[in-house]
Amino acid sequence: MEALIPVPVVLPLLAVGLKLAIGSRLRKLQALISVGTLAVVLVVSLILLWAADQDGPLVAHIGGWSAQIGIALVADRLSTLMLAVSSAVTLCVMIYSLSQSWADQDYKASLSIFHPAYLIMVAGVSDAFLSGDLFNLFVGFEMLLGGSYVLLTFGGTESRIRAGATYTVVGLASSLLFLVAIAVTYGATGTVSMAQLAERFAVLPEHIRLLIELMLLLVFAVKAAIFPMSAWLPDSYPTAPAPATALFAGLLTKVGVYSIIRLEALLFPWGPVSNLLMWAALLTMLVGVLGAVAQSDIKRMLSFTLVSHIGYMVFGVALFSAQGMAGAVFYVAHHITVQTSLFLVTGMIERRTGTTSLDRLGGLAKLSPVIAVLFFVPAMNLAGIPPLSGFLGKLGLIQAGVADGSPMAMILVAGGLVTSLLTLYAVATTWNKAFWRVPPEGMVTEGGTVLETQENGDGEGPKGAPVTNGNEAIVTSVTLPKLMFASTAALVALALSFTVLAGPLHALSERAAEELLAREPYISAVLGGGR
Repeated sequence: MEALIPVPVVLPLLAVGLKLAIGSRLRKLQALISVGTLAVVLVVSLILLWAADQDGPLVAHIGGWSAQIGIALVADRLSTLMLAVSSAVTLCVMIYSLSQSWADQDYKASLSIFHPAYLIMVAGVSDAFLSGDLFNLFVGFEMLLGGSYVLLTFGGTESRIRAGATYTVVGLASSLLFLVAIAVTYGATGTVSMAQLAERFAVLPEHIRLLIELMLLLVFAVKAAIFPMSAWLPDSYPTAPAPATALFAGLLTKVGVYSIIRLEALLFPWGPVSNLLMWAALLTMLVGVLGAVAQSDIKRMLSFTLVSHIGYMVFGVALFSAQGMAGAVFYVAHHITVQTSLFLVTGMIERRTGTTSLDRLGGLAKLSPVIAVLFFVPAMNLAGIPPLSGFLGKLGLIQAGVADGSPMAMILVAGGLVTSLLTLYAVATTWNKAFWRVPPEGMVTEGGTVLETQENGDGEGPKGAPVTNGNEAIVTSVTLPKLMFASTAALVALALSFTVLAGPLHALSERAAEELLAREPYISAVLGGGR
């Protein structure tokens, strides 16, 4: 089994090299390489998840070097669960992207730029989840960020370049701070292996340990978009192509959350920053959801809800209990699928109508009932309507907060309830305006098409969508490829399966949390007799 651990990292990189060698020719072979690679990664991830749940943490020592001086990839319950869910999401988004590029007949740019960057980002995400040392975690972040820089600016429009500049500056600044934190850690302990750090931090002076913890927390808070380091996200994600936005929303911030879970459970189990994390969780939930309520664009509304619901995950980590950690793990897995599917549906709305502005949308439930259903189900899941997995995840976190019983935990419970209600208000308002109400003036349905007046067309709409530089009314006749519907529906179904399989999934989350907090299984698996 240990031989399979590097596959989710190495295979996408090999596929990138093969695709670049082929070039933009043989588009069917290119598509087969992309989909086949991600399908194999998904299968391997599921095998590793099963093995780690049965036998405990699995370790691959790259090159045969021990963890003290080499690179170790560690597959435990937490990392393999995140890897399995992310692999399923990346496969669905890749199929969505392929169907979109085929419909647009935009093969060359997609195959030669978008797909290699996409696979590099997938390799980076896998490396970050499996990394057993801080420097390799940094490498994983740089891989996924390098791919995301390309995906965010793909197409080269003014808005994407502007948003990409902000995103790049934030990413580079956080990466520089990460390098400084790694240097301080190595200077204080003589190692970057997480298993060794878990032992050596215990004998460090408390002020040095706290300094390192705060530096690393700041790095991961930026990458996870935790308030007040979250302002960059709503201005960056909505400008990217729909598949890239969906993948960013589903995965990139979760890698930051995963790193915080690993950091706090394995390296700093003493919990000195518990109150700081609780305040960060509360402010992230409330500020994010208030921003979502104020939006009149679907993509920006979803971007703010993304920020808001990161607060739920930090809430579970901040409790420093097995119940809270299990709730955070469950909620991360749930949120990856729900948020990604919502952005994919929003991409279909934009492609069908040429806009995601709620002021210019209406009547979509009649125009496209399938899109209406595909949006409604994950939207209600995000809002936490019983008995969906969003409700079950929030219920688990609230129960953990009540069990903690401290005043700050109870404030967080109240904040979580308010956030859930405001999320419901935001998505219900979006549903009412975009899908249910009579189309506004300038946009009317006519024989299954949309007649739309665009006041300020900027020429940046999706290919085939209504784009104009004046105030004239134009008729769209955009058809959506069946694979776009199929891949989105598969992701919505995956999110729904978390409701049906909530018992086994929550039990797995509990075992992952117990393993995290025990620490010894991870340390012993990595260091073995070399402790």
